[in-house]
Amino acid sequence: MQERQYASATERFLKYVSMDTQSDPHSENYPSTEGQKELLNLLRDELIGLGVSDVRQDKKYSCVYATIPSNMPEKTVTSVGFIAHTDTSDAISGKDVRARIIEKFDGNDIVLNEEKNIVTKMSYFPEMKRLKGKNIIVTDGTTLLGADDKSGVTAIMEMAEYFCRHPEEKHGNICIAFTADEETGRGTDYFDIQGFGAHFAYTVDGDMLGDLAGENFNAANAVVTANGCSVHPGDAYGKMKNASGILQEFDSLLPQKERPEHTRNREGFYHLCEIKGSVEKAVAEYIIRDHDDDIFENRKKVFMAAADEINKKYGEGTLVVNLEDSYYNMKRRLDPHPEVMDNARRAMSKLGIEAIEKPIRGGTDGARLSFLGLPCPNLGTGGGNFHGRHEFLCVDEMEQTIELLKQIVREYASE
Repeated sequence: MQERQYASATERFLKYVSMDTQSDPHSENYPSTEGQKELLNLLRDELIGLGVSDVRQDKKYSCVYATIPSNMPEKTVTSVGFIAHTDTSDAISGKDVRARIIEKFDGNDIVLNEEKNIVTKMSYFPEMKRLKGKNIIVTDGTTLLGADDKSGVTAIMEMAEYFCRHPEEKHGNICIAFTADEETGRGTDYFDIQGFGAHFAYTVDGDMLGDLAGENFNAANAVVTANGCSVHPGDAYGKMKNASGILQEFDSLLPQKERPEHTRNREGFYHLCEIKGSVEKAVAEYIIRDHDDDIFENRKKVFMAAADEINKKYGEGTLVVNLEDSYYNMKRRLDPHPEVMDNARRAMSKLGIEAIEKPIRGGTDGARLSFLGLPCPNLGTGGGNFHGRHEFLCVDEMEQTIELLKQIVREYASE
């Protein structure tokens, strides 16, 4: 095995976030951007350099898979997997990330960029006060950081290096996968579950240390197209059908208090993500979310009923809705396998980490993988404020996450 390439987990993380891996939701390619391929290639080479005996990369889709084989031939041990994604959100640029480390954070507002007056205010992000006295990484406020999910990538790589450097420590098969385009909802489109080889796995893709999520939203995506009729506004009486205005009217028919900005915990929502258009034609993109299966189905009915009302008023075909389910609550797939959550709980307890079990107000690759037959809850990494310029990573908590992954491996080896 080669000499250690990175002086610390922090150095490894900073290397990964220096690479622009922002995904493109409008691309039909997979991965959707070249930057993701570059990072996946790097991870492949690093795993080989660590001496991992079974490293393979999908030639067409670039996803990286690796297995550190069991060193317990005398015993059948459950194969456990760890998964992280390489792309970052398209909500804000991830190019030319200028990261800096704040040592022993004082708990006060953080001036990210004095020139541009970009400040992370504790009144807006009060959950960050828990990090007082710890080391955190932030940006200069012009980009996101990329802790989602390069902190997970880092933790898995550090865990892999540990077991490669300590062959005397007993373990079963440790399966590793790095995917692309999780942020576009396509992270598992080409995932090779059979080749991955794990019986159970964990996505390392949460925020706070101790997050243990075995429940997530049911999710649907909808594209609503309004077809209008454009005429000169001076001669519009009785003739014009303003597609953009019709979309606004449609949105007003949805429950106004059931939007992301008004909901929390297990409360679902309708979210207008994007709207663009003109008098002649306008298009809106929505996501629909709920943890409860029955309420989720009802939300889709409410959505379609609003579209029907518009079509009754303005004529059939005025609104065209393309609504599709994208993933489901993984709880129904995890409940039959309680050992997956139990082993994570025990590992946290032994390390003095408080398990924070709450439903994810979103989804992960693990949600879809669970329905494809690979039970896969989600673990936190110590990051926060994802998908924006105020994103951060707590170095101390990422290092504890690395220890958590090691301990989870030990839990399976001791079964």
